[in-house]
Amino acid sequence: MKVSLIPKNENYDTVKKALDAASLRGKTIANNMTNLNTKGYKRRAVKFEETLNENFDGFKLKVTNEKHMDGGQAPGEIQVVEDRSSSMREDGNNVDIDNEKVNQAANTLMFNTLVTQANNKLSNLRYVITGGGR
Repeated sequence: MKVSLIPKNENYDTVKKALDAASLRGKTIANNMTNLNTKGYKRRAVKFEETLNENFDGFKLKVTNEKHMDGGQAPGEIQVVEDRSSSMREDGNNVDIDNEKVNQAANTLMFNTLVTQANNKLSNLRYVITGGGR
């Protein structure tokens, strides 16, 4: 029997999944920068927010059993996709170092914000459990 100290909370689960996506995005950006001069390398990007928005925009059936068909991907599925757009370089590589640095800075800000949100949630939970510091 698994005992969870943290009650089920969809917002908290979404923050945890977003942290996973931001972590993977950081690794993917670093990999793109590492392969800046690799002939024929195509940059990769992490899709999380797009799949999360798609699930909120469309009609989603409630799944109460793992055998039910949900008609699509899981909410907020994390995907690494290859950018096959044309390259301005003759060697076929389409990594733009300036773009990757901007993406890295934005991802760092997002990651730090998500960590703050998770810490605030845990702090509030700790406050409730201890009875407000009494």
